[in-house]
Amino acid sequence: MAKVYTNQTKISGKTVGIIAGVVLCIVVFLILAASCTVSVPTGHTGIVTTFGKVEDETLDAGMHFKLPWQAVVKMDNRNQKKTIELSCFSSDIQEVALSYSVNYQIEKSNAQNIYKSIGVDYFDTVMVPRIQSSVKTYVAQYNAEQLIEKREELSQKINTALEAELTEYNIILVATSIDNIDFTDAFTDAVEAKQVAAQNKLQAEIEQEQQTMEADQAAKRAKIKAESDAEVAKIKAESDADVVKIQADSAEYQGQKDAAINRAIAESLTPDLLRYYYITHWDGALPDTFVSSEDFMSLLDIQVDGSTNK
Repeated sequence: MAKVYTNQTKISGKTVGIIAGVVLCIVVFLILAASCTVSVPTGHTGIVTTFGKVEDETLDAGMHFKLPWQAVVKMDNRNQKKTIELSCFSSDIQEVALSYSVNYQIEKSNAQNIYKSIGVDYFDTVMVPRIQSSVKTYVAQYNAEQLIEKREELSQKINTALEAELTEYNIILVATSIDNIDFTDAFTDAVEAKQVAAQNKLQAEIEQEQQTMEADQAAKRAKIKAESDAEVAKIKAESDADVVKIQADSAEYQGQKDAAINRAIAESLTPDLLRYYYITHWDGALPDTFVSSEDFMSLLDIQVDGSTNK
């Protein structure tokens, strides 16, 4: 019985050894298989290196085979965004806290050159120093108030400068923006006070201008009224003068007419006619004053020209 047990033990040990060998081969095979394949994510470019040396070939997105001793560095060529917080000074020595954002990417064809010359951490190595330099340089060209008023102009200048610099490193600057500009509390309070003063001054100027306009309008209305009154008075005076002239002409005409009538009457009167009119119009009443018969008869003999007919 003891001999049989020993043989079984030997057989079991051999079987375990075989199984262990098979498992080891499988593990080695899997390790080798894994080391010979690589997956490149979408939006990335695979840079193949052999013992650290960059090969000429690049890998697109997908599954690829490689030699076990080769490595693949995955370069992100998608549109990326980073925001940098900066502390700057304006031309009037005001401290400015500025948030600056950049959208950038690398071209697939340039991924290998960027890795060779800069490496994977090209943002911190190349972009950050140039962003800091450009932003601080152009912020220093404006005073604090201009940084607020000319924000778009400042952003455009920084963008143009960065675009030219990063192109040399095969980095494409897609877009940039100044997200925020902050000043010290003391300066902010001063700006607010100045704005309030400016608004009050503007309001006073508007009110003064309105009062001036109203005064000008009143003066114009008074002038127009005075000119109108003067014109009316002139027209009335001319009208009155015309009326007086017409009346004078009418009186003169009437006088001439009456004179002509009187002349005609005087020429037509005779002593007999006068005597006739006197007798026909006498009412028979005797006068209170009596005269002699001679004087009475002499009245009847009055001639037209006022002389007596003796």
